[in-house]
Amino acid sequence: MSTQIKTALVVGAQGVIGRNLIDHLRTLDDWRVIGLSRRGGSSDERVRHIAVDLLDAADTHAKLAPLGDVTHVFYAAYQDRPSWAELVPPNVAMLRHVLDAIEPVANGLQHVSLMQGYKVYGGHLGPFKTPARETDAHFMPPEFMHDQQRLLEARQQGKAWSWTAIRPSVVGGFALGNPMNLALAIAVYASMSKELGIPLRFPGKPGAYDRLLEMTDAGLLARATVWAATDARCANQAFNINNGDLFRWNEMWPFIARYFELETAPPLPLSLDSVMAGKEPLWRQMQARHALEPHAYADVSSWRFADFVFSWDYDMFGDGSKARRFGFHEYVDTRAMFAALFDDFRRRRIIP
Repeated sequence: MSTQIKTALVVGAQGVIGRNLIDHLRTLDDWRVIGLSRRGGSSDERVRHIAVDLLDAADTHAKLAPLGDVTHVFYAAYQDRPSWAELVPPNVAMLRHVLDAIEPVANGLQHVSLMQGYKVYGGHLGPFKTPARETDAHFMPPEFMHDQQRLLEARQQGKAWSWTAIRPSVVGGFALGNPMNLALAIAVYASMSKELGIPLRFPGKPGAYDRLLEMTDAGLLARATVWAATDARCANQAFNINNGDLFRWNEMWPFIARYFELETAPPLPLSLDSVMAGKEPLWRQMQARHALEPHAYADVSSWRFADFVFSWDYDMFGDGSKARRFGFHEYVDTRAMFAALFDDFRRRRIIP
């Protein structure tokens, strides 16, 4: 990797993906980092945080206008909406606003990295072809990830910069206040089960317990994202990034239960979004009893997303061999990933 100083603009800096990407970039001496998010953050000598409303074109332009030294954009922002169709306008608009603002001022722009996922393959809609490959055809819209990639491809034509599309599976990492944090949802669900003296039941849809799926460690994803953004072979390519192993909940769930010193009981379909909605008093009791950090219950609740993942009564995995063929050879054992994340949540006093 070149020793020339590069400046990363991490868009979506407070999410699971953006936060862990910044943590990785901090370890690299040849990078400066600027993080964009709605909430902003505490800046230091290595990372500058900027609060910006990406849905507001004028605010985006004003905040990004001074950032002429940016060389790499890592786009991982996301706005949630109730339906697939409603996701399209805000998520495409935010990417467009970033490009409109940064392209005219960043004369040394080298690369734009777009974070995607298996929605590109229709994994959220129902049973789809597995293993999913980067060459798989698009499907009937709406799908904002397709629209974002088409926008990026069109904007790159005739430009000196290149792009990559990074496609992880479900990402495991640390972040609070994020609507898509499966590992934290599991940790809180298990901790509450233990507090209530009940076994750990898999709450998913019938059939989901026995299907094949995979995950992507946030640290692994960060390293792969930077690799793809700085290796010339990867220019204008898409890559599936996954841990490299497959699992079924019928094996992983007992492992998770053992970690929390819980018994298991037969799966029972539950809407976590419903049954966990009234658990804030229990959460407050747990915080007081176990001297946990006073995080708001809403900041550790990703119940809707957990329900979504646990509803997959079909296989959910992609072919990660393209990244290996292009030169990225790292992998992570998913059991070890879960255990490390749970350990981290405990160190941070998020769970007992």
